[in-house]
Amino acid sequence: MASLAPPPLPSSYHHPHHPLLPKPSIFTPKASLSFSPTQTTSPSPLQDLNRLCNSGNLTAALTLLQTNTFPTSQHLKDAIGALLQACGRHNDIQTGRKLHRLVSQSTIFTHDVVLNTRIITMYSMCNSPSDSRHVFDALPRKNLFQWNAMVSGYSRNNLNAEAIDTFIELLRTAEFKPDNFTMPCVIKACGGVLDVGLGQGVHGMVVKMGLVSDVFIGNALIALYAKFGMLRDAVKMFDKMPERNLVSWNSMIGGFSENGMCEESFGLLVRFLEGEEGFVPDEATLVTVLPVCGGKGEVKMGMEIHGLAVKLGINKELMLSNALMDMYLKCGCLKEARVLFEKNERKNVVSWNAFIGGYSREGDVSGAFDLLRKMQMEEKVDVVTVLNVLPACLTESELLRLKELHGYSFRHGFQDDELVANAFVAAYAKCGSLSSAEQVFYGIETKTVSSWNAVVGGLAQNGDPKKALDLYLQMKQSGLDTDSFSIGSLLLACSHLKFLQYGKEIHGFVLRNGLELDSFIGISLLSFYIQCGKLSTARALFDRMEHQSSVSWNAMISGYSQIGLPDEALDLFRQMLSSGILPSEIATMSVLGACSQLSALRLGKELHCFALKAGFTEDLFVGCSLIDMYAKSGCIEQSHRAFDSLTKKDVASWNVIIAGYGIHGHGNKALELFGEMIRLGQKPDSFTFLGILTACNHAGLVKNGIKYFNQMQRLYGIEPKLEHYACVVDMLGRAGQLEEALNIIDDMPEEPDTRIWSSLLSSCRNYNDLGTGQKIAEKLLELEPERAENYVLLSNLYAATGNWDDVRWVRQRMREIGLQKEAGRSWIELGGQVYSFVAGDNSLPESGEIRKMWTRLEERISKLGYTPNTDSVLHELDYAEKIEILRGHSEKLAISFGLLKMNKGATVRVCKNLRICLDCHNAAKLISKAVEREIIVRDNKRFHHFKDGLCSCGDYW
Repeated sequence: MASLAPPPLPSSYHHPHHPLLPKPSIFTPKASLSFSPTQTTSPSPLQDLNRLCNSGNLTAALTLLQTNTFPTSQHLKDAIGALLQACGRHNDIQTGRKLHRLVSQSTIFTHDVVLNTRIITMYSMCNSPSDSRHVFDALPRKNLFQWNAMVSGYSRNNLNAEAIDTFIELLRTAEFKPDNFTMPCVIKACGGVLDVGLGQGVHGMVVKMGLVSDVFIGNALIALYAKFGMLRDAVKMFDKMPERNLVSWNSMIGGFSENGMCEESFGLLVRFLEGEEGFVPDEATLVTVLPVCGGKGEVKMGMEIHGLAVKLGINKELMLSNALMDMYLKCGCLKEARVLFEKNERKNVVSWNAFIGGYSREGDVSGAFDLLRKMQMEEKVDVVTVLNVLPACLTESELLRLKELHGYSFRHGFQDDELVANAFVAAYAKCGSLSSAEQVFYGIETKTVSSWNAVVGGLAQNGDPKKALDLYLQMKQSGLDTDSFSIGSLLLACSHLKFLQYGKEIHGFVLRNGLELDSFIGISLLSFYIQCGKLSTARALFDRMEHQSSVSWNAMISGYSQIGLPDEALDLFRQMLSSGILPSEIATMSVLGACSQLSALRLGKELHCFALKAGFTEDLFVGCSLIDMYAKSGCIEQSHRAFDSLTKKDVASWNVIIAGYGIHGHGNKALELFGEMIRLGQKPDSFTFLGILTACNHAGLVKNGIKYFNQMQRLYGIEPKLEHYACVVDMLGRAGQLEEALNIIDDMPEEPDTRIWSSLLSSCRNYNDLGTGQKIAEKLLELEPERAENYVLLSNLYAATGNWDDVRWVRQRMREIGLQKEAGRSWIELGGQVYSFVAGDNSLPESGEIRKMWTRLEERISKLGYTPNTDSVLHELDYAEKIEILRGHSEKLAISFGLLKMNKGATVRVCKNLRICLDCHNAAKLISKAVEREIIVRDNKRFHHFKDGLCSCGDYW
């Protein structure tokens, strides 16, 4: 049976010694071949051919093969074999096909076992396993080498199912037994088809056949078990190997690395270096460890590996240089990465892509695009390059650059790639151009689930959740099945729209289809119930989770903190620590937020220490949370130190410190910081101006506030939002400029909300403007007729002006509706524990001591001029009853408790849920003088620092 011939050569191919031509050929047995050795000392044809093969000049090598005489047929066979191997190495399938044709037409070599095996291998190395199979199937008899070549070829080309099928065919039909060359390829294929059970079966066969001690099989088994996270089995295999080579160590080190086990990976590397086996790490050894260093942010470990690479003299190897650069980039060390990049004289597309990706991840849009332009001059941009640049386009200001990149992708044909198209959908949505996102989506010819997920997720996350739901329904109608990302995007849309019932239906779908164990879906459901205010449902879902990941803990803690339940957030955080789960940056940030709400300074300081030890303080979000925590705990100086310690300050960090000074009443300092921010080139945003307006409001800097409000749009192009108008109206109202405040409301481009009207109503009460107040109250009650605070404000206005009949009418109306005034509550942190006090509450164990302490304090401050201000009691009672109510105000109870329990001279820090009343404000000033210590009270508007009989607010609040 003749060997199957490859496709005919191109018509242009012609050679004077072609075997089909009449002239004798070296491949024709009738040809007169001279086997006598040549008398010249010049290099033999085989030596010349090997030299050409090594240099990659295979066309010349083929010409030499056909035009030279070889001493023996074995020499000729060796030459053909060498050239076939070179074709495989250099991926030169065209020269390989010509060789195949010559061999198949030769009566000497057509059935040669070695050459046919090399032809099979050559085709597989040239990524054409189908040609390998044609050659294999045409063989009249097959030996084990050819079976192995076929299994290896499929495995090499990631045709893992075909590799396994061929292995099974070998077992079933051949008389040969698999050997130590067959089994590593089969084990690798088991990993490729993600069937660890099959791999374990092959492992059993290996043991029965007595091949388990083979080092190549051992290496393959280590890689298989590591791929499936079965590190115990991998380590067991590694430890039992009678003989290990460098690949064994690399496989085990890589196994730890791939499973995110940084310390174990590095520890094994150290053990390898200290071992007595005499192996020296190669490029692959170090490259396996570096990704986990980058992923875990272990820059010190990465630097040690860098030092080792320099000592070994392999630091300039391209693959290792790229891996080192990537590690530095992922650890945020752009300077070190840039040095490596610039010193790399053999940059390839991987080098450029990694460097661009690093800048993109850091949010340096200009840097990423500048590198992209430079890359175009030196290297061919590919799909990965575009995908690495796109994540930098996150805001509306980057829309022009995004469109530029989109045009570039169109011109170079990248838009047809599904990943690129989906990434552009997501990027346009993030940049606020939802219409462009939809256009890209509708332009995708074959829409996959990933394409639908990109557009549904983009719309859900960036402002059009209703349309996201509509598109999800279209996706279902198209016949595609949802995946976990589809459900996650759908739940996100329901969260934004507060569609509780629809979200519950999705939850039902999840349960019916057995998807509740999917971690991504579980987190999405948690977030959905939290966003819809159903904390008890979210907590029940969390408690039922079989595996509570750090992400689920983060979601639950963050939910409690965001929804205003800081005590529950702290309790859950303690439970997380008890469960042995170390806090991440997100958990730390959320708990710092809870500490900010409670002004829990001691807990906040403990978290600060933890963040320092864990290296979290370099994270901008954690850094901003620390600034905020100290500011809201009354330590504005410490807040500023936390701000100064940031190595990189973005607009968010400036916003937090400006707002911090604002709530402490340091308006001029806030304006000074704003000026410094502008000088340093930071671009303010809407939050910056909210902080500035708040600072001017609390400090009474009305003219400055109006100036900056006008500058927002004129100088910085920022459209004022409702919260900015609310701040300006409150500022004017506090200053008694009620008419000016009403003019601002009249000039607003949209209707005022309840925040604006309630702020103005409060100002009417402060200035006893009953007429204006009643008109405002009508609008307020029309907008929110079932909010208790609105009725309380109106009642207080009537009480302040002595209209007790109207007060009784308002309170009767509240009772009819079923509304109740929020009780005054204050709290204080002592020894890491938060103690709460409610106005008039005498049920605490220490209530008797607290009352006695207040009696002593009242006596002392009375000598300093304290007279109870009964106007602060807005009830129709006699003088004595009002005095008794004043004595039970929650801030007085908290201050008394603090003085009872705290060391002499320690600052007393109290928080209150409502605005501090005039009587408590006066009392706190005099107490600070009488006991000679600072008292800090944070009410629902701002901070009051009482010291030496004065308040930082200057009695303006």
